[in-house]
Amino acid sequence: MTVTSKDAFRQKLVQTYGIFTGGFIIFTIVLLLLEIFFGLPTAFIGWVFLILTLGLYATIGIISRTKLLDEYYVAGRRVPALFNGMATGADWMSAASFISMAGSLWLLGYDGLAYIMGWTGGYVLLALLFAPYIRKFGQFTIPDFVGARFGGNKARVVAAIAAIIVSFTYVTAQVTGVGVIMSRFVGVDYTWGVIIGLSGVLVCSFLGGMKAVTWTQVAQYIILIVAYLIPVIFLSIQLTGFPIPELSYGQALQNIQRLEQEQGISKGYITPYNEGLSNKSAVDSAKQIGLTPPPAKSVPPLGLPWDFMALTFCLMVGTAGLPHILIRFYTVPSVRESRVSVGWALFFIFLLYFTAPAYAAFSRWEILQNVVGKEVTTLPPWATNWAKTGLLGITDINRLTDMEVAAVPAWAKAKFDSGDLVFTDANGDGKIQVGPFVDNGNETGTSGELSGKGVTATSSDGILQFPELDISPDLIVLSTPEIAGLPYTIAALVAAGGLAAALSTADGLLVVIASAVAHDVFYRTLKPNASTETRMRLGKAMVLVAAACAALAAIPRLALIVQMVAWAFSLAAASFFPVVMMGIFWRRANGPGAIAGMVGGLAVTIFYMVMNYINPEFNVLGISHLSAGIFGVPVNFALIYVISKLTAEPSAEMQHLVDTLRHPQEDDELMEQLLQKPMPAPAPAAK
Repeated sequence: MTVTSKDAFRQKLVQTYGIFTGGFIIFTIVLLLLEIFFGLPTAFIGWVFLILTLGLYATIGIISRTKLLDEYYVAGRRVPALFNGMATGADWMSAASFISMAGSLWLLGYDGLAYIMGWTGGYVLLALLFAPYIRKFGQFTIPDFVGARFGGNKARVVAAIAAIIVSFTYVTAQVTGVGVIMSRFVGVDYTWGVIIGLSGVLVCSFLGGMKAVTWTQVAQYIILIVAYLIPVIFLSIQLTGFPIPELSYGQALQNIQRLEQEQGISKGYITPYNEGLSNKSAVDSAKQIGLTPPPAKSVPPLGLPWDFMALTFCLMVGTAGLPHILIRFYTVPSVRESRVSVGWALFFIFLLYFTAPAYAAFSRWEILQNVVGKEVTTLPPWATNWAKTGLLGITDINRLTDMEVAAVPAWAKAKFDSGDLVFTDANGDGKIQVGPFVDNGNETGTSGELSGKGVTATSSDGILQFPELDISPDLIVLSTPEIAGLPYTIAALVAAGGLAAALSTADGLLVVIASAVAHDVFYRTLKPNASTETRMRLGKAMVLVAAACAALAAIPRLALIVQMVAWAFSLAAASFFPVVMMGIFWRRANGPGAIAGMVGGLAVTIFYMVMNYINPEFNVLGISHLSAGIFGVPVNFALIYVISKLTAEPSAEMQHLVDTLRHPQEDDELMEQLLQKPMPAPAPAAK
């Protein structure tokens, strides 16, 4: 492509997406005015946002359909840096960033900042260590890079398996986010919400691969950033009278501290390192799928920074090792644009990440000030609406008044199952009657037809105390517009943004899984003579299989969205980061070392992750399963070094290729010439 045609292509993209952005904002304003002045039904607003956004993604997927392999896997290597930065931002800012990160900050306070620092710091590593070199190598996938760099299909297959494990863990979290959004804002069952949402993903990744995914992700970024910023600006104006939330964040923290003192909340929002470990997620997920849950266990906080630092480290190096992010640097035209696109990606991510702490603080301020301390019978409709999703529990027993025992919410059922609540049907009507509290002694009480340890003066007083508010972090961003009394159009806009975040990441992850099977295992390893048509068909089939498996895995809700994403980052850190780094910067690294490193790093990480998830008493320095990669990364590095030293060194030509790779100022054409030459077999090991 000539310089003139490149400029024309960029100009056309700017005009197209500029019109799209303006049109989306105008559409939102029109719906808002119709709701305010004409009472447009909320259900209609939710469906309109859903149909519009999914229809848009499907349209881009259909327009971008392709039968060319380089377009299907790397978008034809012609995505300008600006738009690759937007696509990368959308690809990486998943449901965890949009839905769950501010919620985790809401819940954890200071300790939640590990997510902010780790995820943004990872992009600095990408820009400095990987982006230009990955682009200069010029492959289709990260297992492609591993296979070409380490000279063999064994390393390629191991890398493909690792890519599938990492990406599948990540995409399951996105599917969970899709189900939560759809079940609340469209009113469908969680499972059906997953299916409907995934249909939008499949149209893009199935028909057009990376080409369709890229241009869809640019549109999705625009939607998600508009949806994220508008509500928090409204909140900032409503609570402080100032429209820039990042600058009024301090006022929110001061009010949170004041309200915590007034309400006797001992666990301070800004107190660091006050999070203990528990296996609540393991217990809850086992119950959901009908398995016998492990015994509930918890470990008190150590008050030390080890887990905070370990999680920050894992998120940083995990970001730099994620296959679906690394392949984005194959889609730009040149080495220079790969580095520029990282800069743009950092800017676009900054817009959301710089705002997330303010979002969490404003939401916590709003709830402490206007929800906690109110009568539970007079709580606003949002409480009932979100309780239906299972993400909100208000555990004052007055909420059970006139409710049949079989229909009690999950928190109450758990108390009945544990014996903390006992129901005595005095009048035989099958419904719960609650009365004045009576202290029975022995740490038990009675309130009408309920008795047991769960009946206390505070749990039966009809006033919502902070400990009685059981909020999942996954609902904070989605529910805050409703909690703050903003028009429903704003809430639906946020839901559309969350859906865009989840679907954009799911698109990229499904392409990675499909390419790992169809390109790296089938074509590169098993059947190198396979036709282009066969490879495309298999790739599309694997997209469907991966989506179906992710939907099944999302049903138990194994953990919070942000926790499942943290697992994926730990797995990526322990598998790909050391291999890619050593492959670029140490020419002596070889295939046996790479294989041993990936297998060993993954094995150690998965072992610690599973053991701590089930039993939090199994831990080192209070480090949780979310940070398990801290143990896998050094194992991977050590195995690469030791095994590479004990086995034959790579060929002289491969070492020359690595030396050339580390000089990004040199011409891209030299690297292409070197890669086109067949690599000689490695020399036999010296006896």
